[in-house]
Amino acid sequence: MKKIFNKKVLLALLIVILLAFSAFFVWTQITYEAIDDPAIKMDNKYSKDGDWLIYGDKDSTTGIILYPGAKVEPEAYGYLAQELAKNNMLVAIPNVTLNLPIFDYSKADELIGEYKGVENWILGGHSMGGAAAAMYADKNIDKVQGLVLLGSYAAENETLSSSSLPVLSISGSEDGLSTQAKIKENKPYLPDTAEYVEIAGGNHAQFGVYGEQSGDNEAKISVKEQQDSIVDNIEKWAEEHNWTK
Repeated sequence: MKKIFNKKVLLALLIVILLAFSAFFVWTQITYEAIDDPAIKMDNKYSKDGDWLIYGDKDSTTGIILYPGAKVEPEAYGYLAQELAKNNMLVAIPNVTLNLPIFDYSKADELIGEYKGVENWILGGHSMGGAAAAMYADKNIDKVQGLVLLGSYAAENETLSSSSLPVLSISGSEDGLSTQAKIKENKPYLPDTAEYVEIAGGNHAQFGVYGEQSGDNEAKISVKEQQDSIVDNIEKWAEEHNWTK
């Protein structure tokens, strides 16, 4: 009788686990897709390399890898990639496991291993994508020349805070998810030399072009204004480090 009871309990637990995983999987597939905005002009000049969207010259000596935010489609960052690529940089955006970059933070290895001509690799990402990029940089400090956090911050790490890695953190004053308080709280996990830029009126969702996001605040500037500010700040930072020559 006891054995039958134990089997029933195990079967019930298995069913609960399977249902929970199924629900989680379905949740990860409900993504934020790129949307059309009249002010955003896309030229659609990109190529696909496996799971990657590639913008710019593949012979560039500087490459930027942008990890998307959680459940955000890579195409939502197409405008950023397109505009950055105009400044003599290769820009790549990956599809990640279960649309959650934290589960696939080592994805950058694929591109770094393939594009041998790139001398300077900048890892970046939005929201969870920024956290994933910071994780990669923390564990591969010798492979990365710079880190860009977009509406994001680094979690506790062992290497970044004591390193001299150039870091650019771009935030939005109206961001309801990666708030100014959270970014300030996590400053100790980045190098002392990290640079911080706050976009006045910018929010969380407008680090991509995919519409509104739950938990965010309403932006006080247009998505085009925020996107262009992001591009300008990254370009200026890259030029300061002689990565765009």
